[in-house]
Amino acid sequence: MNQGKVRSGFSNPIGKGSLLDSEETIRKALQENPDDLSLKIRLADFYLRKHLLTETRILVEEVLSIDPQHHEALSLLGDLFMKDRIFERAIDCYRQAYGKAPNDYLVLKTARAFKEMKRYDDALQELEKVLVVKPRHFTFLREKALLLLRMNRQTEALETFEKARMIRPDDAYVQKEILRLRSVDKSNEQTIAEIRRMTSMPSKKDDPQLHGLLADKLENAGQIREAAAEYKIASDLQPDNVFFLKKQGYCYYHEKDYDQALRCLAEAFRRNPSDFYVRGTVKKIYEIRGDLGGFLRLLEEVLKRHPHEKTLYGAIKKVRKELEVLSSVPQEP
Repeated sequence: MNQGKVRSGFSNPIGKGSLLDSEETIRKALQENPDDLSLKIRLADFYLRKHLLTETRILVEEVLSIDPQHHEALSLLGDLFMKDRIFERAIDCYRQAYGKAPNDYLVLKTARAFKEMKRYDDALQELEKVLVVKPRHFTFLREKALLLLRMNRQTEALETFEKARMIRPDDAYVQKEILRLRSVDKSNEQTIAEIRRMTSMPSKKDDPQLHGLLADKLENAGQIREAAAEYKIASDLQPDNVFFLKKQGYCYYHEKDYDQALRCLAEAFRRNPSDFYVRGTVKKIYEIRGDLGGFLRLLEEVLKRHPHEKTLYGAIKKVRKELEVLSSVPQEP
């Protein structure tokens, strides 16, 4: 396996690239070969990447009903348990899959499950299983550095990021983390000036990680409006990064620009409905605007997109009760 990139190892039964490009192509192939488990796995993988979790689960269960030890189906089932935050079950699936077809990707996913459970030592032990054999594995080095940050071991994290940079000197995220960790002992003003100089360079002006770091430093310096502008640049450059969108929304919320805050945070909530902090802030904005009914409509919309997110059912029920109470309160003449 290429040490610089972790791959799932799924086979491609109908030609290079074609299955990854089009749901229609996968469906057509499956119609012609309805008993082909590899095609079902491909379609399930496609659905998972599109966050169509119900459709993913149906296909995975179909495969496992025929082959209970199908390693790719077990891996995808583990991913579904991760989405539901049932981490112990996810780890069990990943380990079963590893027993059938060992690969680094399953070790990485197991480590991430342990990290979500805050079992950091176990997560580190999983990563070291690969790094002992492949000490220059970029993906595992970066994951180890992130884990060390969670463990408040900044010096070791910086050393690990430095090792990763030796393998991929142009990786923007690693560069950003090294810059951030090295700036810990510097003043915000020094760091802001340094990053501004970097983002003015033609080779760095479109680096979303640098703009995100600049935004973070501006926010820490109390320059909230300027931070929001930098988070917006970072978000525009990397639209799939929900973190930048979320931070932009919080900046607007802090500035009491509730329309802009809602625009950002509602979209962040649509993408990740399990984020309780975002959901709570979105609700506060709707309450400030006197439109709790609007929040209910948003919850119902998000539930349609993410029917697996069980916490939404309770949230919808609670808001409906709150609206009933409000509607029963006599209005002042």
